[in-house]
Amino acid sequence: MARLTIQEKAKEFDKWVMWKQEGSREAEIDLITRFLPLVDKVANRLAINLPANVDKDDLISYGRFGLLDALAKFDHTRGLQFETYAMWRIRGAMIDGLRENDWIPRTVRDKAKKIEEAYTTLEQQMLRMPTDQEVAEYLGISEKDLQQVFFETSLATMVSIDEAVGDEDEQKTARHSYIVDELTPRPENVAEVTSLKEVLVTVIDKLPEKERLVVSLFYFDEMTLSEIAEIMGLSPSRISQLHSKALFRLRSALSRWKSQLM
Repeated sequence: MARLTIQEKAKEFDKWVMWKQEGSREAEIDLITRFLPLVDKVANRLAINLPANVDKDDLISYGRFGLLDALAKFDHTRGLQFETYAMWRIRGAMIDGLRENDWIPRTVRDKAKKIEEAYTTLEQQMLRMPTDQEVAEYLGISEKDLQQVFFETSLATMVSIDEAVGDEDEQKTARHSYIVDELTPRPENVAEVTSLKEVLVTVIDKLPEKERLVVSLFYFDEMTLSEIAEIMGLSPSRISQLHSKALFRLRSALSRWKSQLM
């Protein structure tokens, strides 16, 4: 969505006031219409991790409920950016909808966990990124089977924004409670993010060429699955596999980084 001018932001805030404080139905509809494109944006980005048989229209349907929920719960008086909050809620609603329809069976999650453990173990032993062949041999499967596992576990890399997290049951809270306004970063967060970026840059530089290109095009150039596939001359499913493998490698490195912080 395009950046708003100061005048446009003021008008948007007035609509929040008219709806939340004065009960204007017209203002509510205007806000829904303004932010509805966020649902399509999230659905397009989420689709890269989904099997081909997942209907995008289903994602959009789940996401619209997420948008309405975000609009209802958003506190406009805190001066936070609604788009950031809404995109998390929309994504969470989509993932929750997929989970309710059994798109992520337990066996798929188990496979994802085994692959992550394999990457972590091999990287610690070899002090470098393991190849597909080395990971497959460690898991006792063929490289072809490994590729299939990458495809099947793509969806398992997602998390729900409403999922309760925490070390103790009585202290657990929904993940969205930890969302902060990106426009007002805290000093400790700035230091942590700087360190995290350094880790990610190092890890991304070590990725195989194709995986590195997929990550760059998807996250930095914000291209879609189809656009990346066309540029690289590969099928969309192959791009999805490359993306999944890159995520496994990155998550393994981030796990080590978090343990060092602790």
